[in-house]
Amino acid sequence: MDPVEEQLDAYNTRDLERFIAAYSPAVVIEDGADNLLMKGHDQMRERYGDLFSASPELHCRIVGRMKIGKYAVDEEEVTGFGGSPTPVHAVAIYRVEGDKIVHVRMLT
Repeated sequence: MDPVEEQLDAYNTRDLERFIAAYSPAVVIEDGADNLLMKGHDQMRERYGDLFSASPELHCRIVGRMKIGKYAVDEEEVTGFGGSPTPVHAVAIYRVEGDKIVHVRMLT
């Protein structure tokens, strides 16, 4: 399965281990200004574990997806984030190598 689609499915069911398995153990996740948000499975497990626990209604809907070579660019609408009724809009740029996501740039 495509790791970008796999992580989305796992995110929406809040399946932490399945979610993390779609990423390289050395994944780097940055914001739009090159600030490091997370690196590796341990930091992902801590951050997303807390998010999944605190957000039982969490759901990400893909507004649009574009694929170019090893990149996938998703426009996302996230609801249930931290229990908030207000949707969060974001763009995620995933770089995939082999069958794992190795880099993510999050724009919010």
